[in-house]
Amino acid sequence: CFHFHPMTSGFCRFDGLDALAEQEEFLPHKSGSKKEIHFTDFEGKTSFGMSIFNLSNAIMGSGILGLAFAMSNTGIILLCEILLVFIAILSAYSIHLLLKSAGVVGIRAYEQLGNRAFGHPGKMLAAVIITVHNIGAMSSYLFIVNSMLFDVFCYTDFFFFFFLHFFADYLREWFLNGNFLIIIVSALIILPLATMKQLGYLGYTSGFSLSCMVFFLISVIYKKFNIPCPLEDEDHHNLSHLSHGHGYINGTDDFCEAKMFTINSQTAYTIPILAFAFVCHPEVLPIYTELRDATKKRMQNVANISILAMFIMYLLTALFGYLTFYGNVESELLHTYSRVDPLDVLVLCVRLAVLVAVTLTVPVVLFPIRRALLQILFPDKPFHWARHIIIAFCLISLVNLLVIFVPSIRDIFGLIGATSAPSLIFILPGIFYIRIVPEEQEPMFSRSKIQAACFAAVGFIFMVMSLSFIIIDWVTGESRSGGGH
Repeated sequence: CFHFHPMTSGFCRFDGLDALAEQEEFLPHKSGSKKEIHFTDFEGKTSFGMSIFNLSNAIMGSGILGLAFAMSNTGIILLCEILLVFIAILSAYSIHLLLKSAGVVGIRAYEQLGNRAFGHPGKMLAAVIITVHNIGAMSSYLFIVNSMLFDVFCYTDFFFFFFLHFFADYLREWFLNGNFLIIIVSALIILPLATMKQLGYLGYTSGFSLSCMVFFLISVIYKKFNIPCPLEDEDHHNLSHLSHGHGYINGTDDFCEAKMFTINSQTAYTIPILAFAFVCHPEVLPIYTELRDATKKRMQNVANISILAMFIMYLLTALFGYLTFYGNVESELLHTYSRVDPLDVLVLCVRLAVLVAVTLTVPVVLFPIRRALLQILFPDKPFHWARHIIIAFCLISLVNLLVIFVPSIRDIFGLIGATSAPSLIFILPGIFYIRIVPEEQEPMFSRSKIQAACFAAVGFIFMVMSLSFIIIDWVTGESRSGGGH
């Protein structure tokens, strides 16, 4: 049996410890003692393919819309051959640490790993970080829905003809502010999906969400060969002021030349964004819990395939989006296409596909939050439908209130993301592994635990970098706000 190794680009064999853990899966309980009841004790029924869909959907975030802009500030070689590959390998290694820690103690809940490693404070810390991070992710998705949904309807004559002309003026004004649309989407789509008993049931919607993003990728590739370079004079003029730090270039050859390696003032800001492109760790253990015939090897294969698939999508989206607009690509790729042709039917369909994909991702992100709250508030209670539905309703209502009434919450989300994301990806998996795996199996100064310690240190460095960039952005915000950023 094989697993993905963090220090190479290939696979290597499990050692004897892994083989033993694979066979026994959980440590036996002491004879005569009462069996410890785990929050995740039930037989998984989700297929291998559905688990891949769910984890891939958890990885796929709104950040894919900004990867072309990231490439314009880093260059093709730096982004594709260095950063994305490096981050994908680190993500696979992080999941390997989580799964190995879970296999040693027989626990498949992030919060319970924290409890085993550091007691009740560790459990509370893990639960709070997961809750805050995923609420921020849900809010960011609904912000996208809020900003895109009205634009899609505005360009749809069908919608105006059958709805808007029959509304009273005051009702139409209230409806078109976007808040009502968010409530409709949350009530009719997100809430019913979020009340599913198990995460595995969302495999079908996750598969459809991924198919929407595949359509988005195909459209980006198609547009590369249908938008000329240089752009038409009028379109080029419209886009020229959107180039962040690149400036307008009159020379055709210079403008249409791809940069292999670029360093500028925006490069430092793209590194944390790329580092968090594969965040899915709160969903890993819930998906592992519901996986049919669950073993560490099987779940690691789910993670490796999901990360590889998303790596390919990220790479192609960034490459073809950048090669379409080069230095004039915006931080939100679809907005760049709309500036070229606001009435482009294909771009309108792509916007609708992205809206569907983002909307169907919200229930997947909600499951770890509910699990964390159950671990904090009702750790020993059996499943109850009323509690299950009420928590989902309260979480969705909270996120709707954030999106509607706190439009400037972006800075707060940035601050939260700069602390929670490195904790979930790097710091917690590393320190959990060091604390949970017994020294009789792996000494404190073994290669595996030294690697885990270095991994946690990398997370701390990323956290310091991200916070530094956010503080710099706040300090220099006024000077940059006038530049159309």
